[in-house]
Amino acid sequence: MSDIIEEVNTIDTKPVVVEPSLQLKTGGFWMRFWAFVIDSLVIAAIVGIAVKPLFAVMDWSVTGEIWYAPYTIISGIIFYVYFVLMTKFFKQTLGKMVFGLKVQKENGEPLDWMTVLFREGVGRFINGTMLYLPYVIVAFAPNNKSIADYFADTMVVHENIYVQKV
Repeated sequence: MSDIIEEVNTIDTKPVVVEPSLQLKTGGFWMRFWAFVIDSLVIAAIVGIAVKPLFAVMDWSVTGEIWYAPYTIISGIIFYVYFVLMTKFFKQTLGKMVFGLKVQKENGEPLDWMTVLFREGVGRFINGTMLYLPYVIVAFAPNNKSIADYFADTMVVHENIYVQKV
């Protein structure tokens, strides 16, 4: 009888191997900064190719003394539409693609329109009106989150770089 008990105990005491849990590495300040520089160049190119010639053909002034000049408004619309559409459909802008970054919700759900509109529209407007100084928070915040990330419950992560969960 004791032989049977010993055999059962040796079977039940197999070592359990626990794999470490991994998470995607968050995108830091400098990676996000250079991605934004590339996005700004792309937007400037779009405006320069699509909007400026239209204003030249129509003989409209591209320089306005007031902030709400038509050229400024159209350029602003292109700026926001670029970020909203690229983030919604690709989870990343061209700048983020170059550096292998993407936007995701903290809970892992797909990005919905309200999240994207709030993050890219309202968040970028707030950051832009404060001379982009709130972006510095990314360098010091846990998980490198910006103000817009906190409001929208999103984060910017590397696509294929994992770190061990702490």
